[in-house]
Amino acid sequence: MTKGFLSKSYGKTTSVSVRAHYDEWATSYNKEITENGYATPGRCAAALAQFSNDRTAPILDFGRGTSLSGLALKLAGFQVIDGIDLSADMLKVAKTTETYRSLELIEPNAVLPTPDVAYANIAAIGVIGAGAAPISVFHLLMHALPKGGKLVFSLNGHALADPENEAAINEWTKKGSANLLFKEHGDHLPGINLKSNVYVVEKT
Repeated sequence: MTKGFLSKSYGKTTSVSVRAHYDEWATSYNKEITENGYATPGRCAAALAQFSNDRTAPILDFGRGTSLSGLALKLAGFQVIDGIDLSADMLKVAKTTETYRSLELIEPNAVLPTPDVAYANIAAIGVIGAGAAPISVFHLLMHALPKGGKLVFSLNGHALADPENEAAINEWTKKGSANLLFKEHGDHLPGINLKSNVYVVEKT
């Protein structure tokens, strides 16, 4: 399978370099990523759907890219989806899919916004890890959830190599602030033989 921009995705160390990379990749992203069998969005959407009592309630799709995650959520039955991303060019592609109620751009190095409304469900699919967002984003999104709210997210093989990422989940569950409802290891990008863990965490 072709790697193209994908092979350059895991070495970015700043939000500015991540934005530049994804802006440049935006027009060919969907083709390249689907050629490599991108499985995590569908896995995450299906996992969250198992634990969602109301799929008509608004959901925040954090780090939405070109909308592959939003499309997976929509196919799983979620009806009202808001998106946030770092890349303006990725958001332009996402807008053409008409998947989202709203789309918001995050500025590099700015304080990440806390959602204005308390979303019962938040998705951060393929967002946290090497060349992407730091684990602090997990804490931000957990704090943004109301009690009983659920976060679905993934950590690919590169992210799992850093023990601090899964330690963040344990930090919440061990002190009783969250329950780990779901954890599954499976395909992420089979075309490059990369796996991921999918998690659903409920805030208590």
